[in-house]
Amino acid sequence: MDQVSFDDFEKVDIKIGTVIEAMVPEWSHWVIRMKVDLGPEIGEKTAFSGIMKFYKPQDLIGKQFPFVVNLKPKTIGPDKELSEAMMIMATPTGGQAVPEEDVAPILFKLQKKVANGTRVR
Repeated sequence: MDQVSFDDFEKVDIKIGTVIEAMVPEWSHWVIRMKVDLGPEIGEKTAFSGIMKFYKPQDLIGKQFPFVVNLKPKTIGPDKELSEAMMIMATPTGGQAVPEEDVAPILFKLQKKVANGTRVR
């Protein structure tokens, strides 16, 4: 396992955001497109996540999750839409050599609601 320095870890900006819209793009057979409110400092960002096999868009709307907000945007799909944030979740494989896309991810739930844009450390 590669180690990262504390300084490198500090560069990763993780914020809590509320999913305000979620849908499956027409072209998709694996991703959900989310519009996420990340608070007044960051605003709304679009995030794509390959969790359609395990979750429905309505499972996400109105809920808060942690997102990495400072990754370089990634082009997704034939329309070359930008994914501007990455939702963080657990992918429990139980130590098995199983492809992550075959494992139902566990979405993180906050114990209580916090302001959108709250920093995760």
